[in-house]
Amino acid sequence: MKILIAEDDPVSVKILQFTLEHYGHEVIAASDGAQAWELFDREPVRVVISDWMMPNVEGLELCQRIRNRPKTDYTYFILLTAIHTGRDNMRKAMDAGIDDFLSKPLDREAVLMRLRVAERILEFTKQIRQLKELIPICMYCKRVRDDQDYWQQVEGYIHAHTGTNFSHGICPECFNTQIGNLPARAGITILPK
Repeated sequence: MKILIAEDDPVSVKILQFTLEHYGHEVIAASDGAQAWELFDREPVRVVISDWMMPNVEGLELCQRIRNRPKTDYTYFILLTAIHTGRDNMRKAMDAGIDDFLSKPLDREAVLMRLRVAERILEFTKQIRQLKELIPICMYCKRVRDDQDYWQQVEGYIHAHTGTNFSHGICPECFNTQIGNLPARAGITILPK
């Protein structure tokens, strides 16, 4: 996986980067939250490990920016904390969108365990996204079923989910088919020349 580290302590960055690379991950390191946001906004990654307290942009604000970035795949966010972080602060972090915590000083095995959880969660979010991208459509009438089990025309479904409007026309093949069937439906016999 490609992992973004946001940490202002150079020693912690080196330890974390070495650990992650040892386990085969690609690492991008930022020295503060503002730089981490610039790197993420330019090229989103699926896992971020960030210190809580950093200059410019703190870890919670970085997480909130990532969560609010439109059209971004889910990012698993791990926050680095002091050993004695209080419950109120932990709750505040969870409310900001933090997925998991690692306490300092870093334990290499704890890092590995958190990343295994991240991989599992990211795989599940990928599967859910794929399921949401499937559109249930009737193979006979071509109407689409929405989330409330209501069957509607494809145009209505797409408009409700994307805001797209449609103009209707007829393709040449359907035109010829419909015009060819017109005399028969009207009870008119066309004699060959």
